[in-house]
Amino acid sequence: MNTTSFANLPLSPAMLQNLDSLGYVEMTEIQAQSLPLILARRDLIAQAKTGSGKTAAFGIGMLHKLNPSYFAIQGLVICPTRELADQVAKELRRLARFTENIKILTLCGGTPMGPQIASLVHGAHIIVGTPGRLRDHLGRASIDLSTVQTLVLDEADRMVDMGFYDEIAGIVSACPTRRQTLLFSATYPDNIRKDSAKFLKLPAEVKVEAQHADSQIEQRFYSVEHEERNAAVAQLLNHYKPVQTLAFCNTKIHCRELAAELRDQGFSALALYGELEQRERDEILVQFSNQSCSILVATDVAARGLDIQSLGAVINVDVSKDTEVHIHRIGRTGRGHDKGLALSLAAPNEKKWVTLIEEYQGGPVRWFDLETLEPEASGPLRPPMVTLCIMGGKKDKLRPGDLLGALTGDAGLTKEQVGKINVFEFLTYVAIDRRVASKAFNSLSQGNIKGRSFKMRFLGE
Repeated sequence: MNTTSFANLPLSPAMLQNLDSLGYVEMTEIQAQSLPLILARRDLIAQAKTGSGKTAAFGIGMLHKLNPSYFAIQGLVICPTRELADQVAKELRRLARFTENIKILTLCGGTPMGPQIASLVHGAHIIVGTPGRLRDHLGRASIDLSTVQTLVLDEADRMVDMGFYDEIAGIVSACPTRRQTLLFSATYPDNIRKDSAKFLKLPAEVKVEAQHADSQIEQRFYSVEHEERNAAVAQLLNHYKPVQTLAFCNTKIHCRELAAELRDQGFSALALYGELEQRERDEILVQFSNQSCSILVATDVAARGLDIQSLGAVINVDVSKDTEVHIHRIGRTGRGHDKGLALSLAAPNEKKWVTLIEEYQGGPVRWFDLETLEPEASGPLRPPMVTLCIMGGKKDKLRPGDLLGALTGDAGLTKEQVGKINVFEFLTYVAIDRRVASKAFNSLSQGNIKGRSFKMRFLGE
């Protein structure tokens, strides 16, 4: 008998059928370890990396005991960032397809309070939100958490790192004491163990090793002097030519400096770090996720929870002092069945952190020489898409289908020439094949979308 099959869990036939239609047949390691405990209504501390299948683990457990006819908040998921909250809500909606009328709301900062309050008046079964915005709603008495059955703290380590502990404590205190609490964390240091103890009752603990198979992700280390690392990044990019690269720096100042230097050399690079305005952050992430930008230079906290499916390479511009953070960084490449490439630069003063990585993974890292890299004669790769920003969004009743219709109709583009379409409250971003972008812009500027004309501009061009 196959013990990792979802069919062996005490789930309803409708839920199992939906899981099957979504391609969920075999449980991942975290699902196999945690789901029996979650379904037994135990409190849980689960240590697992991004991309391990943890959202489905807590999502299946939450939906299994949810009563769709009881229109009250029965599930609450707290996430560190808006991007992760959107990603989690999207996955929960897919998992909830087995039954009708399950309403899932996201409550995050960076969007107006009014529409969120209006949605809450109509009720919801599950809320996915960020700590600050959830506390705002509690302060306005626009949300009632007294009916929560399942509370999930997703990426708890990052929420604590980002200074959200007090907000989380306030939100937890608004939930009933009789509830199930599930804490998911990539790392589980002593401070989080101590701080979270008061939220959980006799929790079970599961841990999935955050290791990556050598056959899946190729790691290469390069020795470099501290002041030469930015130039070394350009060397790596010119040699390996990854279509998309996530480059990690330990500070936001280094992020900004490296992105600016790469742009000066003709690379398409953007910097992502804390303290960016929400709109700036949205535009940066939209451009990277829709392949309009080749290189995203980011800090660890800023890059947490990004929904980016396939990366050509990860570059550790600075070695992380935390071994598990290093493992998370490189785990962003080589997703699914893709091969991954992780390139790490190490200055002499960082060799001690590399030694810790070797101890953690139980073997030596492989060192290579930057001198052996052959630059391609053609210069930096240009991203395949460009992003068109349209000054209209959900408020103007715009939908992705409207944009696709206008581009494949009047503008004469094929479906293949139109990439990701992201519709926000007041703005819409459309990825368009670089080779036909000017043609599309001229056609849309002279025509209309849903009978209306909108102002528009290209991002970063």
